[in-house]
Amino acid sequence: MICGLSGGIDSTALVALAVAAGCDVTAVHVDHGLRASAHIDADVARAAAAQLGVGFRSIAVDVPDGSNLEARARTARRAALGPDAMTGHTADDQAETLLLALLRGSGAAGLGAIGPGWRHPILALRRVETAAVCEQLGLAVAEDPTNDDRRFRRNRIRKELLPLLDDIAERDVAVLLNRTADLLRADEQFLDELAASIDPTDAHQLATAPGVLAARAIRHWIELDGYPPDADAVQRVLAVAKGHSAACELAGGRRIERRSGRLHLV
Repeated sequence: MICGLSGGIDSTALVALAVAAGCDVTAVHVDHGLRASAHIDADVARAAAAQLGVGFRSIAVDVPDGSNLEARARTARRAALGPDAMTGHTADDQAETLLLALLRGSGAAGLGAIGPGWRHPILALRRVETAAVCEQLGLAVAEDPTNDDRRFRRNRIRKELLPLLDDIAERDVAVLLNRTADLLRADEQFLDELAASIDPTDAHQLATAPGVLAARAIRHWIELDGYPPDADAVQRVLAVAKGHSAACELAGGRRIERRSGRLHLV
């Protein structure tokens, strides 16, 4: 199996735990080329892989500096690792991801944050626990200076917002945020199952279904390149289904038309 290995605490603990579980591991390091010292991380990752007795390879990707850097780097990393790679996301990452989604105005799908499963096998662990794994095994880890760069919203959430929330709540709010993500993810799955029974091309079904389910069925139908349409687009499609208009325009040069009681995406 493939494990992403940045050289940091979480990914190093992931590889160590996978080895302890008897997995046949290949560790893959992705070099984004964003700083001159990045080769140090690769060297640390390579040394950890050797100490743990696993295969190792490093992949260089080109991510130019600029706007939306975090998202572009994440996309490049996922592409380099491949769809079947395991990553070392933890419960702390989950809490940060939920707060990022909240700041973007996401609905339940975004607030569900990182979906649990075999790709995220240590999602229930905290950073203090992954650090303890590395310390106990005597594994050296890399310190990424960009984790202290306040340009990145995730870093500000980690360094500023979460400690403030802990202080206000007088408790560890990451636990609460993880619980909230689990609840929202379950609700989202249930609503998706209900919406799947609606044929979004059947105008009558859309017009008479509960609005929240009709909107959900439309979003799944007309999403483009994995991105759902905005709320205005969904309402325009609903208006066509209800006979308030004969057609509507969508992003990407697409159009919804109603003919003989059915909706057609053209």
